[in-house]
Amino acid sequence: MREQESFETYYSAKDLFCAIMKQKTDFRRNSPVPGLGRLDRAVKEAIKHHTIQKVGQITIHVKSGMLFIELPSGRHLSYVKPAIGENRFGGESVTYFGIDDKKKWSRIESYGPKFVENITQAICRDILCNAMQNLSDQFICGHVHDELLIEVPDGTPFQPICDRMAAAPDWLPGIILRADGGMMKYYRKD
Repeated sequence: MREQESFETYYSAKDLFCAIMKQKTDFRRNSPVPGLGRLDRAVKEAIKHHTIQKVGQITIHVKSGMLFIELPSGRHLSYVKPAIGENRFGGESVTYFGIDDKKKWSRIESYGPKFVENITQAICRDILCNAMQNLSDQFICGHVHDELLIEVPDGTPFQPICDRMAAAPDWLPGIILRADGGMMKYYRKD
């Protein structure tokens, strides 16, 4: 009996793992943020050859000594005087000028995962701004990361507000967003 139970446990865990992997693959395929390797190669190509690179919904180009990464919203991330350098492991890396951890203007080394992080955070910011525009008739008194703080009269239903906040922006059709809400007398984290 024990062998049968362990086989069933293994089999259901394997099924669960396969379902999770399929969901992850589907998400990555439909994500507005490109994969690490593709993005890293595209940024390096744009810097080396001054060509326009397109990776998913992201466009990368160099103009007037600036690296521009165009987001799906049309907004740009900008990096000053990009260059190809050598990292501490002897490999190729992207560098640009910016404020370092000592608050000094210097050349900063970057790489694919850092660009993906910057793009992801920027897209999240653009989605939040879209939600704020959708709720421009509300009294938005603040926001904390991905939360909006809205003052409303007691008894106002919050689900219609959540539905408007979760509406996909025109520039990112098909993205599935969800917003939760609640009524409280003062702000607190759940």
